[in-house]
Amino acid sequence: MSDKPASPFYRAYVLFILVVVYTFNFIDRQIVGILAVPIKADLALSDTQLSLMGGLAFALFYTFLGIPIAMLADRYSRTWIMTAALSIWSAMTAVCGLAQNFLQLFVARLGVGVGEAGGVAPAYSLISDYFPPEKRARALSIYSFGIPIGSALGILLGGVLTTYLGWRSAFVIVGLAGLAIAPIFRLTMREPKRGGFDGAGAITIPAKVSEVATTLIRKPSFWGLSFGAASSSMMGYGLIFWLPSFFVRSYGDALPEFFAWMPDFLIPANPSALLFASYFYATILLIGGIAGIWLGGVMADRYGPDKKAAYAIVPAIAFLTTIPFFIVGVLSPTLWIAFPAFLILQALSLVWLGPVLSAFQHLVQPNMRATASAIFLFINNLIGIGLGNLAIGAISDHLQTQFGDESLRYAILSGTIFYILAAALFIATAPRLKRDWAA
Repeated sequence: MSDKPASPFYRAYVLFILVVVYTFNFIDRQIVGILAVPIKADLALSDTQLSLMGGLAFALFYTFLGIPIAMLADRYSRTWIMTAALSIWSAMTAVCGLAQNFLQLFVARLGVGVGEAGGVAPAYSLISDYFPPEKRARALSIYSFGIPIGSALGILLGGVLTTYLGWRSAFVIVGLAGLAIAPIFRLTMREPKRGGFDGAGAITIPAKVSEVATTLIRKPSFWGLSFGAASSSMMGYGLIFWLPSFFVRSYGDALPEFFAWMPDFLIPANPSALLFASYFYATILLIGGIAGIWLGGVMADRYGPDKKAAYAIVPAIAFLTTIPFFIVGVLSPTLWIAFPAFLILQALSLVWLGPVLSAFQHLVQPNMRATASAIFLFINNLIGIGLGNLAIGAISDHLQTQFGDESLRYAILSGTIFYILAAALFIATAPRLKRDWAA
């Protein structure tokens, strides 16, 4: 552990390497969304089975192991824990490529969840010890760039590698790439002093489970933000998993025309609709996601220090603004309308990350940040990943007889209610934030 303040250059490197690791986290987590199309055909799976494999299989161990691993991170080396996590989830992603049936793929995805359980909460804690309070929302926003970058690369690499090598090779290649990053991360990432930017009164002695529980029970804003974020994540994760399939099913014939301008070397002979869907959605994720996350971080650092309620109000406004773009995008008869609608929707739906993640770091003392973050992630991912994918898949199967291939369109459209619920929870939480802020 280093007590010496990090230089601006090294802090920039810290953010860079953490973004790289988080990018691989989301590549391995979301690549299954684009691979769902060939996996369904190869293994003869239903939409419900796909959603179980892509959501619940990952969420089970990811959520339940996250809290005990985070408690270790509040006591021991966070960099070692993240190195082990990266190695495990990357290895299990490669194993997914060896699966021969639904059960084997389900178990392999459980393994991915086991690894990723130790990848995020320790990173939040590390960033809070490398950056002062007035810069944390932006730092956490930059870290969160790993979400759109990783999701976009997962979709893009999944589509390209599947086109040329098959879906099994896609899993193996991205898994091995993550394993190659693990030793670089361990050798270059220093463990910072806990609470170094939080003043002389900051508590850094590891907290007991009962202390964390008692602290959070007394802070209603923690639960309001957690369940509000979880409501939005039902659609966030659900869209990342299901939109590639939606674009193929509902716009398959129009996708090649949309990319008629693309250079020939980027389009193989006899390209599939899946490849064009990966180009289409990866662009939306990358541009829209980065723009929205950065906007949220900047607004939180600008308005939050003077008015704590802004950490909840800014995301609430963004969620309510998504609704018209959501409806237009899902019901659009043409990709030329759907593209800008989904681009704006993607940006607005991720504005919450910087403000909310920063608020969590300020609701508790430094000695319980990783554990508190893991409890939030438990709620967010068990509901968001575990139920979001499953709900859309089950509704799609139910509507199959009535709407055929268009059933997924109407299943996705029904999810607007979750953005409205998220906004309502954030608005209700906003007045309490100032009172719950940790001294």
